[in-house]
Amino acid sequence: MNKLSAVIVTFALLSAGCSHDYSNHRDFHLYILAGQSNMAGRGKVQEQDMQVHPRVYVLNQNDEWELAKDPLHFDKPGIVGVGPGLAFGKAMAGYKKRVRIGLIPCAAGGSPISSWTKGGYHDQTKSHPYDDAVRRARAAMQSGVLKGIIWHQGESDSKPEKIQVYQAKHVELIAGFRQDLGDEEIRFVVARLGDFYVERNPDAESINRILANIPDKIENTACVDVSGLTHKGDVLHFDTRSSRELGGRYAELMIKLERRK
Repeated sequence: MNKLSAVIVTFALLSAGCSHDYSNHRDFHLYILAGQSNMAGRGKVQEQDMQVHPRVYVLNQNDEWELAKDPLHFDKPGIVGVGPGLAFGKAMAGYKKRVRIGLIPCAAGGSPISSWTKGGYHDQTKSHPYDDAVRRARAAMQSGVLKGIIWHQGESDSKPEKIQVYQAKHVELIAGFRQDLGDEEIRFVVARLGDFYVERNPDAESINRILANIPDKIENTACVDVSGLTHKGDVLHFDTRSSRELGGRYAELMIKLERRK
């Protein structure tokens, strides 16, 4: 981002109600929202999902900051809805009374982990998920400090031939983000796939075991338990209530990771 773009971003923050001087960046905490459709959100948008929080912002499709409301993502405009991102942001703002929260939506519905590599392409969304996430994060970091990444993905890899390489690709993914974003200890919180999806596709249990073991293999990571969460009727996507609950659970673990330092 050049100097003019940085000025535009700062002006957008001020226009959205951020009266604080962001020149030191320290009190604007940024989080990447990455993965596939359950991160992007497919829950029905309700009135409370449209209510903004005065300290929670989203980097929109044009790389401009605005007050956050659902839907946050734009991967599949015709079906995108409520995901965990907004609830996560509001919960983080509740934990951190003196800072503002910036959400960076980067999820791509239907994307396998193989598309989350440098140069990787995802045909459904006509995007390069990993490259786009890094670019958007770098743009956002002109205004604030990147604190962590929340990730929900794995349904597309719940097949025997893909499960075999899923763990290695996940390790590579986290290492790549940390290297390309200049922080070898960036916090990374994953979540298990919904229990309802495992019942539909037993191969998904292997993905869940890999996700659950990530904190034992990689520092500064955590895995969210999704017990009790329900789907929207398609046995694939979390419903609106569960998406909000999931966001809160992500926030709890992210705060635990941040407090270790």
